[in-house]
This record gives sequence, C-alpha cells and structure tokens, in this order.
Amino acid sequence: MIVQNSPLEHYDICVIGGGPSGYAAAMRAIDFGKKVILIEKGKVGGAAIYDGALTSKTTWEISSRVASINEMLSAQGRKLFDMEWDDVQQTVREAIFDRKQQYSAHIKLLQEETSTVRFRYARGSATFESATEVKIISKKGEEIIHADYTIIATGSRPRKLPTIEVDEKIIMTSDGIHHMDNYPKSLVILGAGVIGCEYATIFSNFGKTDVYLIDRADRILPFEDDDIAKMVSDNLKEKGATIHSTAKLLRMEIVDGEVEYELSYPDGRTEVIRVEKALLSVGRIPNTEHICLEKAGVTVTDRNYITDSDTQTNVPNIYAVGDVSGHIALVNMGEIEARHAVERIVGYQHDSSVSYDNICTIMFLNPEVAAVGLNEQQCVEKGLSIKVVKLDYSCIARAIAMRKTQGFFKIIVTDDDKMRILGMRAIGEHASSAIQAIGLLIKMDESIEVLADLVHPHPSIIEGIQECVRMLLNKSIFKSAVFKDAMQCYRRKAEHIEALQEL
Repeated sequence: MIVQNSPLEHYDICVIGGGPSGYAAAMRAIDFGKKVILIEKGKVGGAAIYDGALTSKTTWEISSRVASINEMLSAQGRKLFDMEWDDVQQTVREAIFDRKQQYSAHIKLLQEETSTVRFRYARGSATFESATEVKIISKKGEEIIHADYTIIATGSRPRKLPTIEVDEKIIMTSDGIHHMDNYPKSLVILGAGVIGCEYATIFSNFGKTDVYLIDRADRILPFEDDDIAKMVSDNLKEKGATIHSTAKLLRMEIVDGEVEYELSYPDGRTEVIRVEKALLSVGRIPNTEHICLEKAGVTVTDRNYITDSDTQTNVPNIYAVGDVSGHIALVNMGEIEARHAVERIVGYQHDSSVSYDNICTIMFLNPEVAAVGLNEQQCVEKGLSIKVVKLDYSCIARAIAMRKTQGFFKIIVTDDDKMRILGMRAIGEHASSAIQAIGLLIKMDESIEVLADLVHPHPSIIEGIQECVRMLLNKSIFKSAVFKDAMQCYRRKAEHIEALQEL
C-alpha cells in the first residue's frame, strides 16, 4: 500500500464515475482549461457501453433486420433466415470494441506529455474523506487528492427484488442477458416498461424464443398513450409473444435448472408456468452507497438518490449528474446535466436551469417509437385544453415506397390561437428522425407555422410532420374529412373529445 506523505495533489474539478455523464463533465471541464481528474473503478464508458444502451440497441438492430428479412422470405414462401447467437454476440462485441477504443485512445492522447490539457484518468474506487478530499483506492494502493469541486456521476445498476434469487444465468437482469450461450427456448420478462418491452421485441424478432411478458397494469407501456401501447402490444402478440396483463407475480424461482413462476389475476385465477430463462426489468437503483457521502455532508433521498438543485447538491462545491440525481435516466440527459454542472462551476453565463421539457427519446420497439414533450394522456392528467392531430404512415409517400406503412405521427398543441407545441409521438419506420425539429420548436417556443412553411425533402418520412401541421392550419393536401381513418384532428380536455371541423 502506498503511504502518502507528500502534499495532496490538487485539482480544480474531480469527477467520480467514467460513464457518459462523468466523461462529458471531464471533457467540458477541459474546455475551460481546468485541471481535471476522472476516477472510474470499472471500465470507462460505463453501462452505456457494457450491458447497457450500446449492447441492447446493437442487438435490437440485428433482430430488426432479421425480422424484416424473414417477413420478406415468408411472403415469398421461402425458407427463413437463421442467424446463430454466436454471430449476434460477435457483432455486439465488435460494436463494444469500437466504442471502447474511441474512449481509450482519446484518454491516452489527452494524458500524453505533449498534451496541453491538464487531465488525469485514475482507475480505482473513490470515496469522500471530506467535502474537498477524495480517496482513490486502486491496485497500487491508496491516494488522497484535493479538489475544489467534485461532480458525482457514479451511475446506476439493475434493481433486484428481495423475493427473487438472481444468478445472472437463469434468472437475469440486463447485466446478464447478453452473456447467454444461446437463444433461450423460452423467456419470461418481469416488467412491461420500455426496457422490458425492448427485450420482448428483440427476442420475438429473432423468432427463436417463446416470449412471456408480465404486466401488472391492464396494458404495456402504461406511461404512454393507448394508441402507442396497442400497436406495440399487437405486434408482439403477432410474433407469438404472450402478455400476462393485470397479472400479479406470486413467486419466481429456479426449479430443476429452469424458471417457474406463478401468477394471480383479479378474477381469482392463478397459473403456474415454467420457462428456460427469466429477465427482471424492474428499474434501476443509484450507485451512491459506497462513496462515503456522509463524510462530505451530501444528503440523499429515501431511495438513495442524491438531492440536488439544478445539479448542485446541498454541499455547494459538490454536484450530482446522471442516474444518481434521480431525474431522467437517459444518456443524453446525463451528458446535458454534466456539461451544465461544469458551466455552473466555472461561472459560464447561463440564463436558465436544465430543462426536461423537450427531451427527445427513442423506444426500440416494433415499430420504433420516438417521443418529445408531453403525450396526450399527460396533457389530460394536467387538465390542459389541447388540439391533437394524427397522420397515419399510409399517407406518407416514403412509407409507401418502403412498404412500411404501419405507424403514425401525433402532434399535440395548445387549444388557442398560438397553438404552442406541447409534444409529439411518432411510431413507425424512421420515427427517431422525425422529432428533433419538434423538440427545437418546443425549446424556442416557436409557432407551428415555421414547420408548415419549411421545404422538407421528398420523399421522406418527416414530410408527415408538415402535413400534420397543415391539418392544424386547415391547409393540408389530404383532407381528414375524406381519410377519416388515416387522418384525425380533435380537441381534448380531460375526458372530453371534440372533432375539429375543417374549413
């Protein structure tokens, strides 16, 4: 063990955690010429690269292509394409390697003697000794450094349930699901939120696994609108998935090397089912317990999230960003919080706090779902008077050309003369490419007429946005009175719905 007799090494900013949020914080601090130390106990890039977004989305991309190929082959009465699990895993490993190399090479070059930046990457565990002192514990021993400011970005881990034994081989979380030796013959997924539905989509796309999805609510994706959830649910069922709606899990355990689970339903009925594997998708919990926050005086909530006000904790020189702050656990949001925290530390001019109103998100389902701002049911819950416009993909030339006409755009605006955009939902092919302009207009509080007058590329999926806006302005090319099933425009407040009449 290293015995530290020399004065403490001093840093302007210490970042604990080398995932997306921590890395973004360190790089933004470099922009301002600060002396920075980034401490990571595991692998730089965090769960976003390993057992997280990159792995799951790479697998989703492969599964979607396999499903598309097999849909075409099936229509032609030809033998279906069979992709080996080893080939799937190899592609995922290649994606991880590419991203890991980018981080590694970047860090190495930043730390070279010829580099003009003052940056250090320290591999080890970090704990607070005080509000300005952090201990680094590594294979080389222990070292204490001094930091004027510290940013906590230690991320999160999959939540487990006390009544279910997780061995990451038979009963797994997202940490184990990508390390299987083969496609499971059958898989039950506990949790019908975004991640649970994404994995249900992935394995039903491959067509090798009997998928079961346990949902306590009466439908999957309960936070989203009915029309979104129904399309995703119908597609899962069409691919053979079983959705246990309004089901309460009584037990789940390993029996004879398989998973046995028992469900009960509101009508008193129970059933016992046995499958090969299980995936728990019941949320994530913050990694805040082992960094000695109490020594720095940092407070946490009853769920162990770090309390903060616009990224600043109750201790003025300590900030918290990403999953540990308990706001929105998304890579892009964590990076925004991290950069914002650094800018607050250095006194960079800011006229606003971090905004969570125009966050663009993607749900990797079938079809793909993209979202920004409020959805329809959130507006109703808030008691807002709104106008809603929906356009089916069957009215979009690019979707017709792609032979991918399942899906729709939905734009929600205020029910007044300004028609300020409150949110948008897109479900279908290229959905994620359609929401950025809406997110920008929400942030800028601009009129929808900006989109109506913009020249969109043709043919493209995003032309559907323009037609939605034109419907609201009563100048659409197709008229909703003619295509009532494919085009809808209505007012809504609480449970009251009123069709808008076209001029």
